[in-house]
Amino acid sequence: MPLASSLTLGGLTVETPVVLAPMAGITNAAYRRLCAEQGAGLYVCEMITSRGLVEGDEHTKDMLVFDEAETVRSVQLYGTDPVYVGKAAEILCAEYGVAHIDLNFGCPVPKVTRKGGGGALPWKRGLLAEILEHAVKAAAPYDVPVTMKTRKGIDDDHLTYLDAGRIAQESGAAAIALHGRTVSQAYSGVADWDAIAELVASVDIPVLGNGDVWEAADAVRMVEQTGAAGVVVGRGCLGRPWLFRDLADAFAGRATQALPTLGEVRTTMRRHAELLCQHMGEERGCKEIRKHISWYLKGFRAGGELRRSLALVDSLAALDRLLEQLDPGEPFPVSELGAPRGRQGSPRHRVALPEGWLEDADGRGCGITEDASEASGG
Repeated sequence: MPLASSLTLGGLTVETPVVLAPMAGITNAAYRRLCAEQGAGLYVCEMITSRGLVEGDEHTKDMLVFDEAETVRSVQLYGTDPVYVGKAAEILCAEYGVAHIDLNFGCPVPKVTRKGGGGALPWKRGLLAEILEHAVKAAAPYDVPVTMKTRKGIDDDHLTYLDAGRIAQESGAAAIALHGRTVSQAYSGVADWDAIAELVASVDIPVLGNGDVWEAADAVRMVEQTGAAGVVVGRGCLGRPWLFRDLADAFAGRATQALPTLGEVRTTMRRHAELLCQHMGEERGCKEIRKHISWYLKGFRAGGELRRSLALVDSLAALDRLLEQLDPGEPFPVSELGAPRGRQGSPRHRVALPEGWLEDADGRGCGITEDASEASGG
């Protein structure tokens, strides 16, 4: 079966069937532009809270910043109250000109799940339907597609993904993305691609696969094995925005380009820092680039003292001086190919949930309190 060269979400066509997963503190406007400069796809803003947006929370509004080159604005929305989610969806469409809204039902962070949000919420089938229906209805007049991202379930004894797919389809969602892990797994272990294939077979709307896409070849293999309409990439692109170049080539049937030398990685790091400073100012932008440096240099021979200095960089001039010390001809460390990146952690023996959460699998009208200051991420 030939690979799909594009992805259709309602009236929106994505040139390459690849979506950048929102990651807290990572997928800001600067990073989204950096990735988009590498290859076509859909680049999603950091997750924001619906209540925070509706109530005009300044931190939430600060996160809704888009680069001037960002022609397709995509936002992931978190919420547990259908009314707030619907109002937030309307605000995103009417005031921010977004072209795509994704709803987060997959975040495994304990402070989110203990309030019934993120990956815990799909257990409440009725509530899930209500939230989706409100969002789809609010976005419909603007012809903005609404999608959802979820996990297999809370744990292996409380799986929800097949019901979630059915509910997404019945509610008018344009697609569903499935991370092939449970909430209890967090980011540990191996993603279950068979579950993605099972979901593909059970619904008519597009299914996007997420989990363990470290290289372009992994994305191709996932689509071929599961029948997914596309892939969602998160941790695999940390310190490697050129992964989107490789993904665009793979889905277009083009030959894979050569791995970047340290000199080319150095140029990308400098571009990343430059974009961060443009959006945030030099002081904050340089602080932000620090956390990316260890990902960029993973596997390279850069010494400990240089790495420590880079981790304390406070100006673009200082960054330039330090980057000059890197060997531009050093080849990319092939040992890092196919290896997990970012956080992994250990599986959780018990998922943090509201008291009595598992006793009722409907939850329609249950009125979960949503915190406007809830941490954005997942």
